[in-house]
Amino acid sequence: MKILLTTLHAKYSHASLALPCLAACCRDIPGVTVVIREWTVNEPAEHLLRQIMAEQADLVAFSCYIWNIEKTLRIASDIKKIAADTLIALGGPEASFGVFELMHANPAVDYVVKGEGEAVFRRLVETLLRQGSAGDLGCEPAGEVAFDSIDNLFFRDGTDIAGGQLTREYVPLDTIPSPFEAGLVDLERALVYYETSRGCPFSCAFCLSSVEGQVRSFSAERISSDLLLLMGQNVSHIKLVDRTFNYDAQRANRIWQLILDHNRGSHFHFEIAADLLTEDNLALLTRVPEKTFRFEIGIQSASEETLAQVGRTGSLPRVYANVRRLRNETQIELHLDLVAGLPGEDYAGFLDSLQQVASLDPHEIQIEPLKVLKGSPMREIARQEAYRFSDFPPYTVLATPWLSFVEIGRIETIGRLLDLFYNHGGFVASLRYLQREREFARLFDQMARQAGTENLSGFSIRRAYELFARLAGPLVEETDRPLFHEILFFDYCRSEMPRMGKLPDFAENRHRDCAWPGRGELPPDLDMPAGCRIKAFRFTFSRDFRSEPWGEGPASVTFVYASAAGQGLRVVVV
Repeated sequence: MKILLTTLHAKYSHASLALPCLAACCRDIPGVTVVIREWTVNEPAEHLLRQIMAEQADLVAFSCYIWNIEKTLRIASDIKKIAADTLIALGGPEASFGVFELMHANPAVDYVVKGEGEAVFRRLVETLLRQGSAGDLGCEPAGEVAFDSIDNLFFRDGTDIAGGQLTREYVPLDTIPSPFEAGLVDLERALVYYETSRGCPFSCAFCLSSVEGQVRSFSAERISSDLLLLMGQNVSHIKLVDRTFNYDAQRANRIWQLILDHNRGSHFHFEIAADLLTEDNLALLTRVPEKTFRFEIGIQSASEETLAQVGRTGSLPRVYANVRRLRNETQIELHLDLVAGLPGEDYAGFLDSLQQVASLDPHEIQIEPLKVLKGSPMREIARQEAYRFSDFPPYTVLATPWLSFVEIGRIETIGRLLDLFYNHGGFVASLRYLQREREFARLFDQMARQAGTENLSGFSIRRAYELFARLAGPLVEETDRPLFHEILFFDYCRSEMPRMGKLPDFAENRHRDCAWPGRGELPPDLDMPAGCRIKAFRFTFSRDFRSEPWGEGPASVTFVYASAAGQGLRVVVV
């Protein structure tokens, strides 16, 4: 029996952890061959279908999420039309709720695994083998198919849809064989997912973790073995998918200490609750080297009343205090999240939440419009409060009693502008200048109003700076715009080599004042990677923008650009 485990990612850089875990649980079943194939939703459906059919699998199992469910169901339907005997199974969060409706609407789907899948999927495969129900597998039929004895499995029983008992019994995590030890995970990818626990200690209404039950951890021995293997292989980026990594402060410290003792250059991403950090945690985190840890912290809203309505517990003052300490006392990259569209928060309230988050000076701010997910308690809140949201994945909120459709669209624009102008650090001096007259949140609100409904995707670096000049320019007095454009040009030179003939439109006349010093004119102690190509650019600005406060009088500034294969562009300002 050949099994194809597959999924469609939102981006090529993403990877699956679910599929290798399923494969690890089934690879020792006699007579079973398991193949993992991963694609993206951006690839043509016809190409994906040809690739899947080329595997000639008896069972095709899809991992389903809000970003891929519609394309997955289309492909499943086409598979059945080509090879009617091929069995189709779905699993994952987007297939785990509303199962009867999904299977009635999609007759190509033979099985749905609800919730945690490893044990259920293995039992499904064993039953198919035992009953010889997956085509010509070399097995003799052995009576009635006992699918109804498999908890949390839905299946077709003639023209009806049936299911085994629904339970909350979870597989002991250490019984899942390590997919890393089994060689089932591609460690050459830029990003590798890893989990040390499942479940979440919180019960936020907008998150499916609220229905997952208690938190369970892999053993310390299993975690140590896996992490040592990953670090030993010099995996570039390891993203831990634990919903709240530091739910147990001592456990978190043990894992962080293990990483500090053995890391060889990997970068780690953790999703944490800042208010759960202890003094011992904070003391250990001061020892983390630069570019090693990244913390994603969900603030969601600065309104305690709003957070209470969605069951988000915790202390906002403690969150803020610990984030400030992380920012001031450690070298950890901080990524803070807001959710737009929560109960009770209007547009002014959202701007207040954004201002509160910006005042913490994180490295990144992400704004997500609320998604009213199937199976989440937010569905009932949305019904009671007369929310309007899309009937189709990803179920994005369209309007609430507190936010109009136009206001939600403006918030989405603010989120995109944050990604363009703030999250990558390319506009530091320009943003600082503009904030002299207005708060951070108000600035981005005003730029979003200037942008209107403009498409803000697909911007090169140069075009992003031109967009910034166009959106922020009207906010500056006409007499001050030359200075504003000069500051923006300084930021541009820190991000991109100012090639003649390809300068941003606000700086196109500045080539007359440019100089290109040779390497012999540069300071001898420049810290540059070995073997890189170096070019330098010199410009005299009316003020010295290199430090705050800005120095008065002309300042000659040299930008040194170093590039090497696979390392991107590095810029040093002297």
